This record gives sequence, C-alpha cells and structure tokens, in this order.
Amino acid sequence: MEIALQIGTGETIGIGVAIVVILILLASMIKIVKEYERAVIFRLGRLIGAKGPGLFIIIPIIDKVKIVDLRVIAIDVTRQKIITKDNVTVDVDAVVYLRVNEPNNAVVKVYDYLQASSLLSQTTLRDVIGQVDFDDILSKREELNKRIQEILDAATDPWGIKVTAVAIRDVSLPENMLRAIAKQAEAEREKRGRIIIAEGELIAATKMSEAAEFYSKNVAALRLRELQTWAEVAREKNLVVVTEGNSSNLGSLLGIMQKQQKEQKGKRQRTIEERLQDLEEEQA
Repeated sequence: MEIALQIGTGETIGIGVAIVVILILLASMIKIVKEYERAVIFRLGRLIGAKGPGLFIIIPIIDKVKIVDLRVIAIDVTRQKIITKDNVTVDVDAVVYLRVNEPNNAVVKVYDYLQASSLLSQTTLRDVIGQVDFDDILSKREELNKRIQEILDAATDPWGIKVTAVAIRDVSLPENMLRAIAKQAEAEREKRGRIIIAEGELIAATKMSEAAEFYSKNVAALRLRELQTWAEVAREKNLVVVTEGNSSNLGSLLGIMQKQQKEQKGKRQRTIEERLQDLEEEQA
C-alpha cells in the first residue's frame, strides 16, 4: 500500500509538472501585437517576415520576435551651431517626424533606426543651412524644410523609414549680430523714407512747373491766386504781411479780362454769321 501510494503521488507530481510546462510553452507560443505594431520574426536566425496585428503563434526557443512601432515618431534635433554661406553664426534646432514604412527593413538593414535617423538629421541640417544665406533662413524657411525632408527621405528609404515632415523650430543669433541686424533694418527703413520724400518732391515740382506755365499764360489767374493766398494768411491775426504796392491794378486786370471775353464773343458771332451767309449762298 505504501509503494502504491508513493507511485500515485509521483505520477500526480509528474502530471502537474507536465501541465505547467505545457502552459508555459503555450504562453510563449501565443503572441499578441497591437494595431499600431508589427512583429518581425526570425526562425533560427533567418527572417520569416512581419506579422500582426492581432494574435499569432511562434515556435518557442527557435523563433525570435522583434516588435516594431508603426506610429509617427518625433525626433528632436539638438541645437546645432552652424556658419551660414555669408559667414553668420547661428544656432538652429529642428523637429523631424518619421514613421516605419517597412518593418523588415527597419530591423534588418539598420541597427537602431531611431538613433541613425537622429544623427542623419543633425548632419543634413548642418549641410543645408551651411549652403544658404542668413536672410534665406528667415524668409525661405518652408523651402528649407522641404529640402531637408527630401534629403532625409531619400537617405532613410532603404531602411524602410518614411520622413513625413521637417520643421526648423528656432534660429538664434549672438547679441552682436542682433544689434547689427537692428541697425540694418533701421537703415533700410530710413532709405525707404527718403525715397518716398524724394518721389513726393518730384511730383510736387512737376505740378508746380505745370502751374507756373499755366499762370504765365493767364496773368489774371495768377493775380487771383495771390489774393487767395492773402486771404489764407489773413486768418492768422498775429501775422503782418508786406506786399508790393501794385494791388490797385486789379480793376485794370479785370477790365482786360472782360474786354478779351467780349472780343472772343464777337468773333464767335461773326463766325456764325459768316456760316449762315455761306449756307444761303449755297442754297441760292
């Protein structure tokens, strides 16, 4: 009875151990990956492929699994001290957005695609900024972002990486360069102001020349303009205006104007009469 009891106890323990081993094997065989993940499987060192999302089964000990995240990842490109094409030292940092497009290549063809992409982004940022002038960094930032994105996308495509966007985040300058740029901006605005004043003086001089030519042909108009100027000056009661003493000839000027108007009217009447006579002669 004791021997039978010992055999029964041993069998029970063996069955329990077998069940535990089977459960461990099943747990190691069943894998679950999320919707945004893929599992790259290696069997005896050889690439089998990527599986997921959902549940799948692997062979324990023989298969090795590498999980790859397919979501967009933001890489912070550390601040770089760069000398531009026109010898201006600037500190530039950027952000690179990328995602894994081919999980197999991201695991097989590069050791650490995140670190490799970060170092490549730093190098590309230095190369592109070093080939342009400082003014282009400020005015053509979108164009520079697209150029950096194209270079990174072409370089990381064999790794199965897709660069979706690049953004130059900040451009910093030394204090002495800030003062120099402020002086340049002030000089530029002063230049524009002087050009506007000169253009206004040119237009005013042109109009005054036309007015002088008109007044030279119409003496009475010049005299009336002079009287209007006196009336405007007279509004200021604290001014004393000294003019020439020939203001008495205003009546004579007006008489001359009336005489000229009568002569022109008579000429027009004579012209009408002559035309009427010509018509009567033609009808006759």
